[in-house]
This record gives sequence, C-alpha cells and structure tokens, in this order.
Amino acid sequence: MQKYECPCGYVYDPMEGDPDNNIPPETAFEDLPEGWVCPLCGAEKEFFTKKG
Repeated sequence: MQKYECPCGYVYDPMEGDPDNNIPPETAFEDLPEGWVCPLCGAEKEFFTKKG
C-alpha cells in the first residue's frame, strides 16, 4: 500500500494506520474517512501527495 505525505512532513503509512484517530492498520489512504485530516497540522486529504 502506498504512503502519502502531508506538506507539514507527516507521512500516512497504511500499514500503521492512525491509531490516535481510530484508523486501524492496513487502511489504504483512499479508504480513509471523508473528514480525516492530518493529525499534526489538520490539512485535508487533498493536500497529501504520494511518497516514493
């Protein structure tokens, strides 16, 4: 699964998910809920770019 990076430097790794926001491991970036935002800066998904 593809990692995505926020402009602030936070990297969403689907193998880790986002446990602080109840996103389980192995959740693809495309499958994140509509209202999910970067846990560090609050940026919306549209601002993330594919990493690697």
